[in-house]
Amino acid sequence: MLKYEKEIRDFILQYKFDEKSYLYKTFARMIFEDKIFKEQLVNKYDSIISVPIHKKRLRDRGYNQSALIAKELARMCKIEYFEDALVKKNNIVAQSSLDKLGRVKNIKDAFSTGRDIKYLKDKKVIVFDDIFTTGATANECSKVLKHNGVSKVGIVSLAKD
Repeated sequence: MLKYEKEIRDFILQYKFDEKSYLYKTFARMIFEDKIFKEQLVNKYDSIISVPIHKKRLRDRGYNQSALIAKELARMCKIEYFEDALVKKNNIVAQSSLDKLGRVKNIKDAFSTGRDIKYLKDKKVIVFDDIFTTGATANECSKVLKHNGVSKVGIVSLAKD
């Protein structure tokens, strides 16, 4: 996992906000080639999903940056990717604008299950999010997945803040 600072931060922000969606392959390759990722996750999980973004944000941005990377990782790892396991039901304030407590409150109950959740029962699932800061988003996704029968949840991020 990369440190979310300096050039890496700039690179990720360009990817997310400057219409540079093509960078997903570079980011996926960086994760796939990471020694820790290979040792701890590859061949130990059945499926991968991405943290969803709200449909309004998806319309505005044109793509879910986490989904692009997660799909490519699934292809590289030869595991299933599920697009619609989780749905972001609330268009919340951007987590990046909040402190730790604000992030926890902001993300609480922001996700519900989508039509693909039925395929994940008793599966080991990786949740991919682009940036890991406080863990609030990862915890909330994990809670919903486990409540709906997922046996194990692993978290993968491109960078840690």
